[in-house]
Amino acid sequence: MNLGLDERVALVFGAGGGLGGAIARSLAAEGAVVVAADIDGDAARCTMDSIAEAGGRAAAVTWDISDLSVIKENIESIVSRVGRIDVLVNNTGGPPPTPVSGQPADVWSKYFDSMVRSVIAVTDEVLPVMKERGWGRIITSTSSGVVSPIPNLGISNTLRMALVGWSKTLSREVGRSGITSNIVLPGRVATGRIQFLDEQKAKREGRSVEDVRAESTASIPLGRYGEPAEYGDTVCFLASEKASYITGSVIRIDGGLIASV
Repeated sequence: MNLGLDERVALVFGAGGGLGGAIARSLAAEGAVVVAADIDGDAARCTMDSIAEAGGRAAAVTWDISDLSVIKENIESIVSRVGRIDVLVNNTGGPPPTPVSGQPADVWSKYFDSMVRSVIAVTDEVLPVMKERGWGRIITSTSSGVVSPIPNLGISNTLRMALVGWSKTLSREVGRSGITSNIVLPGRVATGRIQFLDEQKAKREGRSVEDVRAESTASIPLGRYGEPAEYGDTVCFLASEKASYITGSVIRIDGGLIASV
C-alpha cells in the first residue's frame, strides 16, 4: 500500500526517545523527510543517523519545547532548511509520578507550559502554511490516562486531557482546509518511560520490577507490552493520504488494555 507520504515533510517532537524515534523511523520508511526534534540533541542525531542508514532522509534539531520563546524562530529555521512542514507530531515528555492533590502552583504552571501551551503554540505556527497548501496532519501523542486515569500520574492525567479537547475543537476548525487533527494514546509500550514508571511503582509498593511488569502484562488482552514500532506505524498511517477521512479522533494503541468502550 502506498501511503502517499513521499516528499512530505514531518516534524516529530521527542524523536530521540522510544515513541518519537519509532514514529520518525516509520515516517521516513514511507518516504517522508523527517525533522527529528528533541531536547537531547545527541539522541535526535542518533535517530537521524538510523534513518539515514536505512536509506531515508532526516535532519536533527535540538529543541527544548518548554521554551516558548524560541518556537517561531525554530519553525522559521526548519522551514528555511526543508521548505515546509506537512505533518506535525506533537510528542512531549511526561511529568514525574505524583498525586493530583497538593501540588504547588509553580509545578502546574511548569508542566502546563511544557505539555500544553507548547503544543498549541507550535501547531499555531505551522497551520497557516498547511492551510495555504490545503493539506496537513496534526497528530498529538498523549496517554491512556486521558481515557482511564492512571494512579499516581495526576499531573499527566489532568494536563493531557486538555489536549484532547483542544485537538477535537481544532479538527472542526481546520477540516475544510484539508487538515486533520487526531490524538493517539499509547498503552504499555516498551520504552524507557514505561520502564521508569514500572520501577517507580515497584519502589513505592516494595515489590520487584519483574512482579510489576508481570501484573501489567496480565492486564493486557494481547498478553504483552507493545513494541515502539507498532506505535510508530499507526501514527504513520494517520499521517498518510489513506487516513484523510479520520479526524477529531482518539486512537488507542494499547493491545486492548483500556477497559472502557
